[in-house]
Amino acid sequence: MYIKICMLLTALLASPAWAELPGVLHWKVSRNMETTYKAVYEALEENRFFVVFEPDIGRNIAGFAERWGEDYNRSGLSAIRSMVFCNAWYTNQVSNRDPGLLAMCPLHVTLYQQGESTHVLFMRPTHIGQGSDAMPLLEELEADVSKAIQAGIEAAGR
Repeated sequence: MYIKICMLLTALLASPAWAELPGVLHWKVSRNMETTYKAVYEALEENRFFVVFEPDIGRNIAGFAERWGEDYNRSGLSAIRSMVFCNAWYTNQVSNRDPGLLAMCPLHVTLYQQGESTHVLFMRPTHIGQGSDAMPLLEELEADVSKAIQAGIEAAGR
């Protein structure tokens, strides 16, 4: 029973907050960056969304801390990292339906840590593709990526 309650709480705490920005899916996770990042990475790969690049944005901008002074990291983020990923089948299907939407390829997910929580952000393909003939495909793509991210978040909670 205890395990079921813990799993339910993890799912509730890790569910996306849909109302924040209409074009961004946002999950807030009560885990550190390293644990969450590794689990989301593995879940994307397991779902055939292959990570092709991993920028450590926090480390890159930290070099500007002195130059930017008090304007540096006002939000108090302890880490910012991204995963750039692609699925060749979806890329081909998008290009078949609306080549203009290749502007969003490859896709990316960004994670940041603030305090004890890690936030996972994903730009919604359905928001970008409003009015496109590819909308049914974008809905499927968004659902599949969201499902993979959610699986990673749940795995991070174990």
